[in-house]
Amino acid sequence: ASFALLTYVSSWLKCHEPAIFLCALLNSQPLGFYTPSQLVQDAQRHQVEVRPADVSCSDRDSSLELREGQEQPAVRLGMRLVAGLGEEAAERIVAARSQRPFAHPQDLALRAGLDQREMQLLAAADALTSLAGHRRQQVWQASALRAMPALLQGSMAPEGELELPAAAEDEEVLWDYASLGLTLRSHPLAILRPRLAQRGLKNSEELKHWPSGRNAHACGIITGRQMPQTAKGTLFITLEDETGNVQVIVWPDVYAEHRSVILRSRLLAVHGVWQRGDGGVQHLLARRFENLTPLLGRLATESRDFH
Repeated sequence: ASFALLTYVSSWLKCHEPAIFLCALLNSQPLGFYTPSQLVQDAQRHQVEVRPADVSCSDRDSSLELREGQEQPAVRLGMRLVAGLGEEAAERIVAARSQRPFAHPQDLALRAGLDQREMQLLAAADALTSLAGHRRQQVWQASALRAMPALLQGSMAPEGELELPAAAEDEEVLWDYASLGLTLRSHPLAILRPRLAQRGLKNSEELKHWPSGRNAHACGIITGRQMPQTAKGTLFITLEDETGNVQVIVWPDVYAEHRSVILRSRLLAVHGVWQRGDGGVQHLLARRFENLTPLLGRLATESRDFH
């Protein structure tokens, strides 16, 4: 649905560059019901290339980058997505880079006037890849930085590197969500899918082909809860998995019975009846729930809740 909005608007403006609108929505966050994670994943599923934030090429805002041999540009994530990094720090990075490329993390810190905390935020977001390698290496180098007297700034080369092993995929995903609120790596539910499949839980792609009126079981990260005043107590939940979103309808009496589980969960399993209506509308009519949040470990997720 989120990408459908991008496509609709781009068609209305007679423009076939959904990457432009992805940039616009990312740079307008927080805006509307969709999180950056949902927007990026939906765009990727529709062949929009999204590139990671990196101090050597990212602006403060997300921007477009031309791809060789491709008509549609790629989207480069902006440094504004890096949790805790201020606008002024991002602007200093861009200004210093415009003079000449950064040679190494210490060069970046000195020329952009970044303190150790700001460097650690960039490292946690994997935004020093071009200068320091994988994330663990980035974090180590950022943590080793120390302020120097003005007379010595720029006169010392970085110390010899300690070679650290790269983190496992699931650890990298944890870092991505904690620092950026999204990941360009495997979706958490792709990693958990074998365990979820053993429980009989379907993803959104599988449910597209599920017979209407049959019992169905889904699971996803809660990215939105809505209870419009016009809905008379009906709750609408959006579950995100590795293939898309599942829309869940919870009648007032069901919500009253399971309210605690629904509100406390970040990863929610829903058991109910799959319904397919006219115009391609599909949803899961909920009957009971399971809180599977412990499966996420330390993963931090975000939900947009509206009443």
